[in-house]
Order: sequence, then C-alpha cells, then structure tokens
Amino acid sequence: MALILFLVLSAFLQGALGEIICEELGVGMCSFSVASSGKRCLLETYEANDGSMGLQCKTSEVVAENKREWIESDECINACGAERKSVGISSDSLLDPKFTSKLCSRPCYQNCPNIVDLYYSLALGEGVFLADLCMIQQASPRRRAMSQFLSSGAAAGPISSAAGPVSATAESPTESVDCDPAPAAPVDCAPAPM
Repeated sequence: MALILFLVLSAFLQGALGEIICEELGVGMCSFSVASSGKRCLLETYEANDGSMGLQCKTSEVVAENKREWIESDECINACGAERKSVGISSDSLLDPKFTSKLCSRPCYQNCPNIVDLYYSLALGEGVFLADLCMIQQASPRRRAMSQFLSSGAAAGPISSAAGPVSATAESPTESVDCDPAPAAPVDCAPAPM
C-alpha cells in the first residue's frame, strides 16, 4: 500500500513541478518542443476508431543536445519559417529554398537555437554542415544551395518514434561555423546560434 501511495504521489509531483511530457502536449505545441527527458516531441498521424485521421504528440528517439523542457516560441516558429503542425522530423524542408532562406536569416539563426540545432543535426545526417548550406543559400538563394544538399545524398524521410535512438555527436553549430568569406564576396553569413 505504501508503494502505491508513493508512486501516485511521485506522478503527481512530476506533473506539478512542470515536467514536459510530449504525449501531454496539445497538437499546436508539439512540434519543435523538447521533453524533460531531452527527447524531441513530434506530431504523428493516427487512424481513429471511426476511420478518420488525427494528429497526436509523441516522444521521438531524437535527443536534443543541451536542451530540456523547451516549447518553441511563436516568434521563432515565424522567424525560421517553421510550421507548428509539422508531422514527423525530416530534412526534406531543407530542400525548400524559401525555408532555408528563413532558417539562415539572422532573426532565426541568432535567436532560435532549438530550431537551428534540430536542422543542424538533420543537415549533418545528410552529410552537409548547416553553416555551409546557409553560406551557399545567401550567395545564390535558389540553385546552388539545393544542389549542394542534393549532392550529399537523398533526404531522409520522417523519423518516427519506432526508429532507434538518434543523436548528433558531431560538433555543435557554434563550433563548426567558419564564416569568413572573401572580402569581395557579397555573402552576409549568419553568425552561429547563441
């Protein structure tokens, strides 16, 4: 009996102390959030008993480096061109020059470390450094950034919670950015995230 009481009180205290659990987040807060465990939250589709499709928030196996208990702000979602109702976690959006342009913009790259870290890890998984992709994007917004990304290999599909653990073990974006273009180059490279 004492063990049951202890478990019930422990569960109550965790919720009262503000622990973020992906499965308890609403659909509008899920994408780009990080649970207390350090794992990223993601939206997944599911089929309801009546056959209709719905969205639910799940805990992924993707570990956010140095982030816990994070719900992304609307300011960062807008500054980075992200979508609150993005399903899954995928590098596919890096192929969109409009998205990459917003991701590499100063308001996003300097002020939204959670989103930048996520896409840094996704780009790295494709064999591309986000800082390099941003430099190419800013030098030639349409063609060269996409060809640089595509030349690294095909973009991976969404990562579901059924996939194994994933974690970026390479250097963080702040350690790998070498943004010193030639003086005559018209590149305005975004600095490393904070």
